[in-house]
Amino acid sequence: MEIDTSTDFGARAARHLQDDQVVWLTTVGTDGTPQPSPVWFLWDGETALIYSQPSTPKLRNIEQRPRVSLHFNCTPNGGDVVVLTGDASVESGITPANANSAYVDKYMDGIQSIGMTPDSFAQAFSVPIRVRTTSLRGH
Repeated sequence: MEIDTSTDFGARAARHLQDDQVVWLTTVGTDGTPQPSPVWFLWDGETALIYSQPSTPKLRNIEQRPRVSLHFNCTPNGGDVVVLTGDASVESGITPANANSAYVDKYMDGIQSIGMTPDSFAQAFSVPIRVRTTSLRGH
């Protein structure tokens, strides 16, 4: 999905994807209930890469129901809403987090703040998820 950065909304959405530290990944549980989870992510211009711990509910949800949404925190008054929808999949052959220099650069402070190193983070969050976005909405 290409974002039209010539519009104010498209430019804001692109800034969130590039600069924000956290996005809310919403999967759908077996009973149909949305399950939002705050996650770290890396946007490559077309997809979001997320590293997950193994055996989490979000992984089971993605395996059974790959349609997901990503959204950012809005302003306290409900402005600056950015919601993306797409399809998520667990990916094999993806560089682990500790060997992904762009990911380590973005999250080094966060990794250290939770008492981890890039190596220990990569061991704990060893399952790569790729979200291929298909739509964008907001205001």
